[in-house]
Amino acid sequence: MSDFLLSQISETLASENSLEGLVRKLLETLELVTEMDSTYLTKIEIEQGKQHILFSRNSKEMQIPEGLSVPWGDTLCKRAMDEGCLYNNDVVSRWGDSQAAQALGIKTYVSTPVELDDGTLYGTLCAASSEKKSLSMRGEYVLRLFAGLIAQYIQKDSLLEQLREANAALIAHSYTDPLTGLPNRRAIFKNLDSLFSIARHRQRTVIIAFIDLDEFKAINDQHGHETGDLFLRQVSDRLSVSVRQDDIIGRLGGDEFLVAEMGGLSDAASEKSASMLKARLNGFLEGKYILRDKVLHYRGASIGVYVAHPGEETPDSALRHADSNMYIDKNARRQR
Repeated sequence: MSDFLLSQISETLASENSLEGLVRKLLETLELVTEMDSTYLTKIEIEQGKQHILFSRNSKEMQIPEGLSVPWGDTLCKRAMDEGCLYNNDVVSRWGDSQAAQALGIKTYVSTPVELDDGTLYGTLCAASSEKKSLSMRGEYVLRLFAGLIAQYIQKDSLLEQLREANAALIAHSYTDPLTGLPNRRAIFKNLDSLFSIARHRQRTVIIAFIDLDEFKAINDQHGHETGDLFLRQVSDRLSVSVRQDDIIGRLGGDEFLVAEMGGLSDAASEKSASMLKARLNGFLEGKYILRDKVLHYRGASIGVYVAHPGEETPDSALRHADSNMYIDKNARRQR
């Protein structure tokens, strides 16, 4: 292989950060080496019985369109693999019954499978011409080399995607309460930081509702922890229904939950919204809970509501104020 070709391949591998970018450069080089009309990469879906043209390069009259899907059983690629025929410059005589070959006017065809390390057939790397062409040893070598490079890139890309998905799952897990599926304390403070920042920019308040489930210990003691866990999950479901799309909701821990929303421009409007939020939450939380074979008539939670001014206080200090208001509400409920 010439130094120029080696240099091109090295430059392509170093510069391309996507499968498409890599393949397009390799198809261009493959065209120069094989002197064929078209070069292309396919993907094979055996179970669906389809072969798809992913990327192609058409520099002459023959046009092999990207996105073309053909029945796998009729393709030249399958015939070449079944017969162990890498190269054929008399397609009309040997595979004249192929509808794909007839439609595209293919007379010379060369193909090699793109196989992953585990033996999976990903697709094929091909070149074709409407004229009778010869294939040099160098052309055959480059074809196999490029198929191997593409396979390695696909596997690397797949591994990176798996790592990204695993990392996203870990992040989601670290911000999610495992029992209820709600955002956990860590996520709550992260979301509050964002809400406070937006509210400060818009000169709005933030309304925080600190929720403590009254008599939860008694529910656990009387009915067992499994029933207590089911009760917490049903509470989280009711809270999720009670909030709007942009509101913050989460479980602080134990039997404590939080709901926060953007307030108004004035204190009066915000206080009115705070009262409405508390009434809405009470309405959703009170009532009958069916906990498997048990029916619980729940009298509601203690809710401390606080109107925070983001330009003057932090989420942490605002949460402490809401917590204090919750205890005031709890004492009032006990006296009632």
